[in-house]
Amino acid sequence: MPASPAIDPAALTALKAAAGADWTDDADLMAPRLVDWRGKLRGATPLMLMPRDTAALAGMVTVAAAHRIPLVPQGGNTGLVGGGIPPADGSAVLVNLSRLNRIRSLDAAGQLVTAEAAVILADLHAAAEAVGLMFPLSLGAKGSATLGGLAATNAGGVQVLRHGTMRALVAGIEAVLPDGSIVNGLSGLVKDNTGPNLAQLLVGAEGTLGIITALTLKLVPQPRHRAVGWAGVASPHAALALLQGLQTLSGGQVESFELMPADGVALSAAFLGQAPPLAGAHAWQILVELAGPQPLAELLAEGLAAADDAVIAQSEGQARALWRLREELPLAERREGPAVHHDIAVPVSRLPDFALSATAAVEAAFPGGRVIAFGHLGDGNLHFNVRAPRGEGPDAGAAWVAARGAGVTRLVHDLVAAAGGSISAEHGIGVLKRADLARLGDPARLAALKAIKHALDPQDIMNPGKLY
Repeated sequence: MPASPAIDPAALTALKAAAGADWTDDADLMAPRLVDWRGKLRGATPLMLMPRDTAALAGMVTVAAAHRIPLVPQGGNTGLVGGGIPPADGSAVLVNLSRLNRIRSLDAAGQLVTAEAAVILADLHAAAEAVGLMFPLSLGAKGSATLGGLAATNAGGVQVLRHGTMRALVAGIEAVLPDGSIVNGLSGLVKDNTGPNLAQLLVGAEGTLGIITALTLKLVPQPRHRAVGWAGVASPHAALALLQGLQTLSGGQVESFELMPADGVALSAAFLGQAPPLAGAHAWQILVELAGPQPLAELLAEGLAAADDAVIAQSEGQARALWRLREELPLAERREGPAVHHDIAVPVSRLPDFALSATAAVEAAFPGGRVIAFGHLGDGNLHFNVRAPRGEGPDAGAAWVAARGAGVTRLVHDLVAAAGGSISAEHGIGVLKRADLARLGDPARLAALKAIKHALDPQDIMNPGKLY
């Protein structure tokens, strides 16, 4: 791939020299890294850097800063808003972090692990489990998502209800700042009142303030017991009441609480070739998991007695089967046909009303569109997706989404803002949500974020065109 005229060839030569052997401009090697996970965005770059350690990356960034070369960091490339894809004009260099993949230390006594940015989430889970601990963040892309990307986007997942987002689990960060200096903050101190927490500033910044190279993360004890159940209810309001009852009954041992509409459950069950967990018709269904030091099946059964119907997993295999129904729902939905996807959050107490009223408003405004709203009820996060009309073939469905997608998203995001919510609960802003963040975000907050960006990256070389 020829160098873009937007980057001075002499500057690229200097960057290659700084990288030593840790770069490539082979089009075939770079091609998989230039398309986002959904296939919606395609970028271009004259060069891909592949640093082998933090010091090597710092040297590359120092040269990039001297020549004002924009850099786009990328981890597992599982993002959904284009945050890790370089611009289509080839005006930025891609930084592939996949070589930074070591677990540096695991402190079982302190319940901390220090791992590099490209460590895959599932591998961290396995390492923690081997010493009787657990990293309490999990999501569908755990087999490919990397820790650096999870921190850069402040990822959530199915255990946020009890343990918080990635931000709550980060105890320290090592990162390369836009001038090439290295922040060494991996000590994992519980108490450190020496000023604002720079690590937390980098979490959720999507690589726009620096490149995360390693993290110290909090671990928790592996629970001795867990209980998984599935229940049917008539409404999201009944689901929320059920969650509140379970939290009180269990003393806060609800690990996950997932809400799904009946058509979503049917989609996932058909995709997996299995029968739905409940025989009757239930407008909304719930997957719930309790975890703790004591047996919990009887307590879960007591809590789910208020549901219209419920089943409790009697084995680990049954628990995995129930979880798979929830985890495969996004893929089952995509297999059914095109849709306009939204990752939103509203205050937990408002979620039931929002799920119903926003569905009615969107389906009225876009006749034939079919809302499927599912997600993490306990933390207010809904995946609010609008599918093309039933019976549309792939081409017609794609045309419907292309023609109406922008209008659908604008309406959904307006409804979210009116409910006091967020247009991005888990996946970040990237390039796909920048316009709506600028339109709906709090002006004072956005001005402060831009000032921080300018202070740390006055040349705008760190993932330009993303977030702000």
